[in-house]
Amino acid sequence: MALFELTDYDKHIWNDELKDFLPKKMLDVHCHVWLDKFVKQDAPKEGKEHFTVSWPSKVALDDSIEDLQETYRLMFPGKDVSALMFTSKGGWAANNQYVSESAKKTGWNALYFSHPEETPDDLEKKIRQGGFLGLKSYLSLAPKYIPDDEIRVFDFFPRYQLERMNKLGAIVMLHIPRSGRLKDPVNLEQILEIKRDFPNVRLIIAHIGRAYTKANVGNAFTDYLNKAPDLMYDFCANCCEYAITELLKNAGPTHAMFGTDMPILRMRTHRIEEGETYVNLVPPGLYGDISSDPHMREVSSEEAKHLTFFAYEELLALKRACTKLGLGKKDVEDIMYNNAKNLIDGARKSIYG
Repeated sequence: MALFELTDYDKHIWNDELKDFLPKKMLDVHCHVWLDKFVKQDAPKEGKEHFTVSWPSKVALDDSIEDLQETYRLMFPGKDVSALMFTSKGGWAANNQYVSESAKKTGWNALYFSHPEETPDDLEKKIRQGGFLGLKSYLSLAPKYIPDDEIRVFDFFPRYQLERMNKLGAIVMLHIPRSGRLKDPVNLEQILEIKRDFPNVRLIIAHIGRAYTKANVGNAFTDYLNKAPDLMYDFCANCCEYAITELLKNAGPTHAMFGTDMPILRMRTHRIEEGETYVNLVPPGLYGDISSDPHMREVSSEEAKHLTFFAYEELLALKRACTKLGLGKKDVEDIMYNNAKNLIDGARKSIYG
């Protein structure tokens, strides 16, 4: 049985809209690989669970390396797709080890999923032993006494860890906190602080700073991020054409990278904006009871016939942004592959020689 089925509408989107727009080689710089059987094992102390959205967990129980490879085969036929991968939170030791083994098996690359309590020496040891190229962490690991909307970057990426990543020239994948998302001045000042104090860190701002709506962008690019021109961004799980356009216009196509957040972008959805929030429109009954999730809404069975993969929606938004800005084939190749390849090669040379 196939991992998932492609509809006639999916095939239309791929063949008529995306196949010729995308280059032969693609590098997914942001995807998750983990096994559910490891999730309950040896997770480090978290304190309370900080607020996170629930809808991604409805897409898949886990994502084995075989499932990821099959997803690429089904969703991007004829393309040579590789990944920079990391686990999802839960079962850190076992799932980090699984990601390391998966990277060696496939020849792909990986980041270590870190916890803020780990010492710099421990982190470097684990990075070198596992062949990792840097760190990914998450705001839910911030200390339990911090209210959700007061979490800061340094609460889950402490400075002593960033100092060691700076020494190594490692990649740091940053999922920023706080409800203000990309336009939040605390987030923006701390991004600039990282680049000022740790200039050798290869910093990636994930999801364009979680700017999933036009209102989330604010003056981030024009008044803040232009002061750090070497920043890299992924537009993983982001369908906001305005945010992608502003990224490409201000940071340039050599600073944007493709990511999928797999397995999440296997979701069949069309995302809309309502004020400062987003809503994922989904087929009726496909993802169980979604009544308590403000980010999900079912459409009719007839409307659902024209829902395709979240990954395709993201790439369609990229295509519209590139068309609007007059970007060419070489720019798309940079965005979809070259930028990530150069970043990864630089980190590998810096860490391992």
